[in-house]
Amino acid sequence: MRLTVHRALESQIVCGAIGVAGLLCIAEAAGRSGLISTVQFPLASTVLANAAELATDAEFLADVGATFLGWALGLLVTVLVAVPAGLVLGSVPAIERALRPLIEFLRPIPSVALIPLAGFIFSDRLDMKIAMIVYASTWPILINTIYGLRDVDPLAKETLRTFGFGHLSVLWRVSLPSAAPFIATGIRVSATIALILAISTELIGGGSDGIGTFIILAESSPDGLTLTIAATVWAGVLGLLTNAAFVWGERRIFHWHSTRVGAAQ
Repeated sequence: MRLTVHRALESQIVCGAIGVAGLLCIAEAAGRSGLISTVQFPLASTVLANAAELATDAEFLADVGATFLGWALGLLVTVLVAVPAGLVLGSVPAIERALRPLIEFLRPIPSVALIPLAGFIFSDRLDMKIAMIVYASTWPILINTIYGLRDVDPLAKETLRTFGFGHLSVLWRVSLPSAAPFIATGIRVSATIALILAISTELIGGGSDGIGTFIILAESSPDGLTLTIAATVWAGVLGLLTNAAFVWGERRIFHWHSTRVGAAQ
């Protein structure tokens, strides 16, 4: 079963790579044939060449480091807040029912729309970035934790209670391990959201460093359009690599859960 999962994953990677390569070839051909204007849309080869140059540009790498610093701190704070909150809400239905209206009110609010408001509240741009990441990234972890606790086998919990284990012991020994794969999935989704919010906050909220700031400054350079697209490409690549790293970690740590899900399907 694990071999089948690995082969499916490899097949997805190969198909994805072929699709991206095909899209780049089409974009390159359209630009060179004059179907699209290279003034408005630079050639794919030009963008990739600039992206390759950015990979060795010390200033851009420093901006990438600044973005990932805010991303890591924001995601860490999110996990420390959302997981315990989800455990409480998932373990005490009365509290979950009382707070559900507030959660459903706050969750749909577009996080990007709150960045200007956060600019008035936080004078430090790193604090603002972390705050926006925490707000936007909390919901996937919180909801997944709640639903993960609901998926716990009630017979396993009742068995431990029969042997005299208290509520916290049952939570620690049965509920949390069972919900862990759901929590990990929530963290993976939140990691991508956190990266989006980190860059969006730099773009809208300003600051002195970060990928978003680099994109803003690139717009005023002679090769502004090409540099902007190249930096945006790197933002997408970093998001893809981040998600892939979390997927790999999930499969390594919770391989038993992947096997069980695959067998059920």
